Amino acid sequence: MKKQLIYIAEDDDSIRDLVSYAIANDGYAIVSFSSADALLIECEKQVPDLILLDIMMPSTDGLSALKIFRQKYKSANTKIIMLTAKASEVNKITGLDAGADDYITKPFSVLELLARIRANLRKKTAAIIDSEIKINSIILNQESRTVLVDDIKVMLTNKEFELLKFLMLNVGNVVKRDILLKEIWGYDYFGDTRTIDIHIKNLKAKLSGNADAIQSIRGIGYILVRD
Repeated sequence: MKKQLIYIAEDDDSIRDLVSYAIANDGYAIVSFSSADALLIECEKQVPDLILLDIMMPSTDGLSALKIFRQKYKSANTKIIMLTAKASEVNKITGLDAGADDYITKPFSVLELLARIRANLRKKTAAIIDSEIKINSIILNQESRTVLVDDIKVMLTNKEFELLKFLMLNVGNVVKRDILLKEIWGYDYFGDTRTIDIHIKNLKAKLSGNADAIQSIRGIGYILVRD
C-alpha cells in the first residue's frame, strides 16, 4: 500500500528533525523543508496528503503560504495543520479562515501531533457517498468543491463552502451555532460567535435568489429549507 505523503515546513532544525522522525516512524512518507517557499515549489511536482506549516518563518510566512496553496490548488483535498507559538483566538481564526484544517500550539506533544495527523487524514480518506448535493437551485459538488446557483458558478471561500455543505447535508434541521463552529472551524471555540453570523451573511449574499433558503433561528443557529 502506498504511504500517505506529508510535507512539513519548519525553520527550527531541531523541531523539524524530531517531527520528521516521528512521522516516518509512524508509517508515513515525509518530506521536510526549512522554508515555506521550498515547500510550495515541491507542491508543483506533487501535492501531498497533509501539510504541517509553521506560521513564523522568514521570507514567506505560514499564513501567506497557506493562502497561496489554497488558491492555487483549490480542488486538492490536502489537510493543513498550522504549527505556531501563537495561541490567541485571533491567530486561530485567521489561520482557519484562510483554509487551515487544524491548529496546534508549541510546545506540543509529538504523540498529540501524530493523533491530529491521523484524525485529519481519516477525514481526507473518508468516502464521499454522494459527490453532488442539490437543494433548490443550489448544486454543490463535494469532490470538485464547486457550487452552482441557477446554473451559474459562484466563488466561495473555504469556510463558506463548508458552511453551505453542512447546512445542505442537514437540510430541514436547525443547526446550532456551537455545532457549526465545532464542525467547520474544527476546534472548541470559546470566543465571540459573531464569526458564524458574518460568514452566513457573506454566504447568503452569494446565493442570490436562494439567500432566503438559509434562515436564522434567533438565539439558536441556522436552518436551510427547501422551496
